[in-house]
Amino acid sequence: MIDTILNWDYYLFELFNQRLTNPLFDSVMPWWREAETWIPLYLVLSIYLAFQYKMKSIILLGALIACVGAGDFISHHIIKKNVKRPRPCHQASPVVQDVHLLIKCGRGYSFTSNHATNHFALATFLIGTLGVRKKWIFWPLLFWAASIAYGQVYVGVHYPVDILCGAILGSLLGWLFSKSLSNYLYPKSIDA
Repeated sequence: MIDTILNWDYYLFELFNQRLTNPLFDSVMPWWREAETWIPLYLVLSIYLAFQYKMKSIILLGALIACVGAGDFISHHIIKKNVKRPRPCHQASPVVQDVHLLIKCGRGYSFTSNHATNHFALATFLIGTLGVRKKWIFWPLLFWAASIAYGQVYVGVHYPVDILCGAILGSLLGWLFSKSLSNYLYPKSIDA
C-alpha cells in the first residue's frame, strides 16, 4: 500500500513539476508561494477584523495566530523531524533527478509541507469564523490555500503527498480553532 502511494506521489510530482510547466507559472509561482507576498492581505484582513469585530477582534486574531502557530509547530517540529522525508530537490533517484527547481532548495525535510499546513489552517479558520456570515469567502480562500500549496510542488520543493497531508493537518486545526470560537463570536440567542 505504501509503495503504491509513493509511486503515485512520484508520478504526480513529475506531472506537476516537469510536464505541466509553462513560462507564466515559472515566473509567478516562486513569488506566489512566498509569505511576504501576502503581507498586504494579512494587514487588510487585520484592519477589517478590527473594524468588524471591535474588541472581539483581539481574541479572533489571537486565535488565528495560535492556529497557524500550532500548525507550523506540529508540522515542523513533530512530523518533519520524526518522518525525515528528503525534499525532492535533495533526493537522488531516477524519479526526481530532473527536478524543475525554481527556488533555492530548503535545508529541512519535506513531509509535511508547512506552507500547506499554515495556509490551509488560515483559510479553514477564516471559513469557520467569517464564513458563518459571509459564505462567499469559501471558494476564494480554498483556491488561495490550494494554489499556494500547489506552488510548492511546482517549484520543486515538495511532493504532492506532503501537500495533501499538510492541507489535512491545517484544515483540521483551522476547523478546531474556529469551532472553539463560534459561540464567542456568534452567541446563540437565549430564546433559541
